[in-house]
Amino acid sequence: MSEAFTPDERIILQRRFSNIDAPVFALTGMPDVVKGALFARYSRSPKSLRRLYLDEFHEELAGTGNSAVTADAGAAAGVQHAEELYERVLVEYGDDSVAQLVGVHVAVEDASNVLTKVLEWGRLLAYLEQSTRYIPYNQQQDGRWRYHVPAELAASPLRERYVATLDRAFATYARWFEPAEAYLRERFPRGEGDTKTAHRLSIRAKACDILRGLLPAATTANVGIFGSAQAFEALLLRLQQHPLAEARETGARMLAELRAVVPVFMRRVDRDDRGGAWSRYLRETAERTAAEAQRVLAADAQGVTAPGVVLTDFDPDGEAKVIAAALYPHATLDDASLLDAVRRMTGEERERVLRACIGERANRRHKPGRALERTSYRFDVVTDYGAFRDLQRHRMLTIDWQPLSPRLGYDVPPEIDDLGAGDEWRAVMDECASLYEAIRGAGLPLVAPYAVPMAYRIRFYMQMNAREAMHLIELRTSPQGHPSYRWVCQQMWRRIDEDAGHHAIAAAMRFVDMADGPGLERLEAERRKAARVEALGGHPRA
Repeated sequence: MSEAFTPDERIILQRRFSNIDAPVFALTGMPDVVKGALFARYSRSPKSLRRLYLDEFHEELAGTGNSAVTADAGAAAGVQHAEELYERVLVEYGDDSVAQLVGVHVAVEDASNVLTKVLEWGRLLAYLEQSTRYIPYNQQQDGRWRYHVPAELAASPLRERYVATLDRAFATYARWFEPAEAYLRERFPRGEGDTKTAHRLSIRAKACDILRGLLPAATTANVGIFGSAQAFEALLLRLQQHPLAEARETGARMLAELRAVVPVFMRRVDRDDRGGAWSRYLRETAERTAAEAQRVLAADAQGVTAPGVVLTDFDPDGEAKVIAAALYPHATLDDASLLDAVRRMTGEERERVLRACIGERANRRHKPGRALERTSYRFDVVTDYGAFRDLQRHRMLTIDWQPLSPRLGYDVPPEIDDLGAGDEWRAVMDECASLYEAIRGAGLPLVAPYAVPMAYRIRFYMQMNAREAMHLIELRTSPQGHPSYRWVCQQMWRRIDEDAGHHAIAAAMRFVDMADGPGLERLEAERRKAARVEALGGHPRA
């Protein structure tokens, strides 16, 4: 039903809502805290949202007989009212969900790759990070290479060695960048119909791919973060008592900036009895678990060090459970009885149900429903740190990793030896490994990973349901992907098919690309981009 508003009210509402008459509308031109508090009040009021705004948030209008109000008069009063409401809801009722209704964009620049993994831990924030696949690190900025020097080394005699070692790693990267591009241009000449730009960008991306293993984990990048105030609060709780100074400093700066934008949502973060207590809990549990691990495990145990993907856990009955889950919303049986019914089905009947559930997928973005979440897989992975960084971004699954170190060895792309850069590559690896051991021996084991190049391997696990496995494996085996993580995800698909024996689920992942890489992985993507530009009436750059 359309609600009646006076002419004066309509003038006000037009500035705050995307429309005045339809039942679906967006909020515009309001401070974030007002939006959040308005929705919080909305959940406990019989009024429409627009009427609620007029009566309780637009101060001049409330109790004035709906007299005309100028455009932005009372904005400060509205914010104060919203903050008071938020404080009351949060303190009196403990309704943390209010903080889910306010979104904030934050940029973090010059963050090391060690820090970016800390920032990108949370599932409910969205992140965009500068990629070492597309941004060459062959130029200095303000007379220095783009890497972080940990504050923990400030008073250490190792600081000078750290800077000299990382400078040489970056200088080696920069020295081989143009020869790598020349080698690739000769190996992959521009094809007929390809623009110079598409070919050039593909060559540059491939050169970045080949050489990025030389870059240490201290290499810096810019990160854009978006999410709710509640998700930022969770991030700040982890940062403010993190063992690394870079993380603590970033947390302090982020808190200051968030308090300038959404101050009321950040009041608990550093209160000793609230955020302080939560942060101490996180730190203490991590420290105690690490101490127990050191006590019960052999300090020098390494396990498998070669690159590999091992399926360590799965449900042999997984496909039957997926079929039962697909039938559940269309049945009247309870869950256990439905699973029994599926177990009594013939193979042909099961296959028909699963085919109906999967449907005719035209592309990888056509994803089946939640039935595939009924079974899961856990993979233990050893691969280079560069590939790990790309895979770590899939946060809706469960992932955790062991400390980065030189002890699992490193990879050498075949192109490096073809270029004649193999000796320098290995020299950088050895020098950085020696620096790592020196920093660790100086009592700074958590700082030592900054010195480790991305070619070194890291061990981590990824646990995911079949639906997330479909998304991850199809996306990361696409031809434009980096060869390292393409190989990891191809192995995951094989393990699901061969080791778990979930042939039907593996077959449903019809957009998994098991072919060898095309050489210039980014070329097809650059071709499509050029075609889109042309279709929009533009002209691809020469």
